[in-house]
Amino acid sequence: MQSTSNDRSLLERFDSEIWTKIPHPDTKGISNPTPLEDVTATLIQCAKEEYGMSLHPGAIVYAKLDSKISGGSVKVRPAVAIIRDAIKSGKLKSGQTVFEATSGNFGLALGSLGKLGLDVVAIVSRRLQQGVIDSLRRDGVRLINLDIDICPAPGLGGDADLAVAKGVAAGVAQQLVELGFDRKAFDAVRKDAEEVLARQDAIGLAKLLAHAYGGFCTEQYDNELNTGTHLAVTGPEIDQQLASQGGSLGGFEFVCTFGTGGTAGGVGRYISSKYGRKGVRVVFPLAGQDVAGIRSREKATGLKFYEPDSYLGIHEADFEEATRLFEYFNKKGVDVGESGALALYAVLQLINYGVGNRFVVMVADGASKYVHEVAAVARRGKRDQVRFDEAASTIGEYGAVLWAHNTFVPRPEGIKAIAASLGCEESAVRVANSRDVQAVLNGGTPSSDFEKLLPKDDRPVLLVCMAGATSMMLAKVLERRGIAAESLVGGITGLPASKGKQPFELVQISR
Repeated sequence: MQSTSNDRSLLERFDSEIWTKIPHPDTKGISNPTPLEDVTATLIQCAKEEYGMSLHPGAIVYAKLDSKISGGSVKVRPAVAIIRDAIKSGKLKSGQTVFEATSGNFGLALGSLGKLGLDVVAIVSRRLQQGVIDSLRRDGVRLINLDIDICPAPGLGGDADLAVAKGVAAGVAQQLVELGFDRKAFDAVRKDAEEVLARQDAIGLAKLLAHAYGGFCTEQYDNELNTGTHLAVTGPEIDQQLASQGGSLGGFEFVCTFGTGGTAGGVGRYISSKYGRKGVRVVFPLAGQDVAGIRSREKATGLKFYEPDSYLGIHEADFEEATRLFEYFNKKGVDVGESGALALYAVLQLINYGVGNRFVVMVADGASKYVHEVAAVARRGKRDQVRFDEAASTIGEYGAVLWAHNTFVPRPEGIKAIAASLGCEESAVRVANSRDVQAVLNGGTPSSDFEKLLPKDDRPVLLVCMAGATSMMLAKVLERRGIAAESLVGGITGLPASKGKQPFELVQISR
């Protein structure tokens, strides 16, 4: 396909304004590398002061600070490579919209395209931290919010999947109209959209919308440039920096968390091809912990770039404990985000248990987007979320039980299930208007009716929604407004009184 003069100009601008400002190969090696900082002393000091550990004095730990890259995260590397290739090949032209499903950083990386006149629409989950959502909006990325997990995952099972998906699809349609897209184009693929949403497949939805609106989908979860960039640039870049210190990746272990698997796969292939060994350790949070941009181990299974047999080790680390390291490192001036803190905490544990002592840790992004959320976790533990048994045993300590969802409202059977499971009167279960919930989540002002539903004292409000995602996000937003709130893990579908019932026996689409 031949590029027009406009698109040749687009490529030239892309190279001068974006590509040359990030790490890239040239005749002398890798130009514009992100810092590789020796953080050994800081980690040893943190271990002693925060965790009461004495680490082996012979340990050496470097932090690869992709928080310092132009664009702010490791995701800039594959995002730039994918977009550059698409422009060169003619797959992406001036005036097209870029669609992608993202947990944050990839969408932020695409936000730089706005200065080139390219529009970006990111499909995001309600689990996404508010700081990330705010950053995306500041960068001009337009959002479509879903109340399903951002990763491909099994549905709820049975016919209810498609029924729930119809409601989510209705929300997508409305948001597209609000963003200025023609509703008829979505209606033409609505059935397909409902099917991918029933599978909780936000990635499939991004591909479908790109097709419906003549746009381009970066397909980060499947695009070989995701790993290829780290093979061709990130691995050699780290090696180049270690060589200046008299070392090499042949003598270090590379540690990173897992989002799409691109970083682990690319750097792992580089180490394997050059040094003939496995050299990557992959870190996951504990099951059920919500860490920005990464997933738990069980949610990595089935993804194209999850290659457990190629890793030197797979490790799970407690993010709640890692929040202490997050705060410590950032106070010391080392810009570390959530996933970087988890990876560094895992390395602290590995050294403590004698599993290696020479590490390079990928710090995927910086702290600014996560400061509030991490501080809340450190301060309150898991209390942004509460399990059913905990909530039921302390139900009298809540100022209100509030149903909060932006698409669904409970049927009478649903109200009965909530009340019976928690041990409160049915009249004690309040129902928020779905439009008010949407307004609060978007940072807007709800109606006065919403304020009337909240406790009049300092007691927290217990939030209940479909499966726990919307209420968790709302709890964080309310806390920032000074209102104590906790989200019921699993939502209405996880309650004892809901067992054996299909979701649409309990809820209906809000009218």
